[in-house]
Order: sequence, then structure tokens, then C-alpha cells
Amino acid sequence: MRVEVNGIQLNVIDTGPKDAPAVVFSHALGVNLHVWDATLNHLPDGLRLIRYDMRGHGHSDTPPAPYSMGQLIADAEQLLDALDVRDAVFVGSSIGGMIAQGLAIKRLDQIRALVLSNTAAKLGVPAVWDARMTQIRNGGLDSIVVPTLERWFAPEFRATDEATRWGNAILDTDQRGYLGCCAAISGTDFYTPTSGLRLSCLGIAGGYDGSTPPDLVRETVNLIPGSRFELMRRSGHLPCVDAPKDFAALLTSFLTDIGHIPSGGADHE
Repeated sequence: MRVEVNGIQLNVIDTGPKDAPAVVFSHALGVNLHVWDATLNHLPDGLRLIRYDMRGHGHSDTPPAPYSMGQLIADAEQLLDALDVRDAVFVGSSIGGMIAQGLAIKRLDQIRALVLSNTAAKLGVPAVWDARMTQIRNGGLDSIVVPTLERWFAPEFRATDEATRWGNAILDTDQRGYLGCCAAISGTDFYTPTSGLRLSCLGIAGGYDGSTPPDLVRETVNLIPGSRFELMRRSGHLPCVDAPKDFAALLTSFLTDIGHIPSGGADHE
């Protein structure tokens, strides 16, 4: 379905009972909401599962770029308001994890816990993002697919059809939307505000992640007192893709520990 927020329409998939505990998923740069599909197949019943394409991605609108992180956070905030969601667990991957941090800082009534997957309070420096944006403007998104997959996945996984699928997802992304989100990441530094968060948090990193190395993820997660950190040694930047069952097991354990899974919830398997 499409939901109007912040002057645009977002593509959203909202499944499960509307009165069930909500888990919201926000994807990485250059992919779409289907990056979570395999993981959701391994989650317990009895949850409300909400996925959305961020602006400039998938089947959501692509407004004029550049974007600010504030706009991306407002998109998520207004989406949860439109869907009448409170006390959700927000699962964010890469840029989605930055949105997660910003939303928790802004709207603690909406967010009771965070899952920060392969992300950080600050991702790179502006010069790195400027160079990537220049490369894309000169050579198109085709020019970044190979190096991106090298950062995202372990060598063996890069040879699979699934890796090829997500390389194609980069090409299917609107170039304006990709560049717009690059600008949002470039201008974001959440180290100070994230250090003020006091809520349950699970951080997940991949041993083969060349975009957000484990030490970077751990550094961000450690800003939040009492947080839990898990390293998926054989995964890369998208463990929800290269190890969905293991990723779902970590998520299920966390949801259980914080009491977010209804009693009687059972695995799909």
C-alpha cells in the first residue's frame, strides 16, 4: 500500500494483527523493503511487521534531491503516526539504522527499542560521499555495483544469485534518490545525541562488512548503556540477506528478552 507522509507517498507492507506489538524495518542504501523478506519468514507469529521503501527507493516517491537526515526521519515518524504505531521495535540497516537513532531521539513514544544492524552514528566523512556522488554522476549507478558488492558480501556469497539480485537492486534504484540519500548520510553525526539514548538496543555487525566494520558498529552501540552487541562472523553488510535465519534468531532472542513477543508466539518453522 501507499501512505502519504511528509508531502510524498511511501510504499509500505504492513502485515500481522494491527493491535500486535509492532516491529518496523528500515533498509540500507540502494536496496528496498524486500531485503527483509527472508528474515521475516523466520520470525515468530503474533507480531505486526512493517516494512517500507524509503524515499527515492523501491516504489516510493523520489522527490527532488538532496535529502537531509531530518527529512528521512520525518518520513518514518509520520509513517508510524499514520499507521497509529507506538512502542515499536525499530530495526534499521545502514542508513536505516541512522534513521532509527534519529527517530528514537525525536519520538520515544514511538520507539521502545532499537536494532542497529551494520550501521553507525556517523558513516564516513563528507569527502568520501562527495567522491561517490561524483562517480555516480559521471558513470551512473553501474559504476558502483561491483565495489559495493565487494563491501557488502563475503567472497563466496558474491558468487550467488542472491548477491546478483541485490546488485540489480542498486541499478533499479532511482539515481536521484540514491544521490539524495548519500547527501543525507554525509551530513549526519549522531554521536552526541545517540549517547543520550536510554532504551533497549541490539547491535548487529558482520565479520565481512566492508561498509560498516564491526568495530564501528560496536562503538556506536556502546554509546547506549546496557546495549547488546552481536557479531555475525561469516556475514557482510546485509546479514538479513546472507544469513536471514541467523539474523532472525538474534532478533527473536532480543524481542523475547525485552518482552515484545506475545505469549504463545511460535516459530514459522
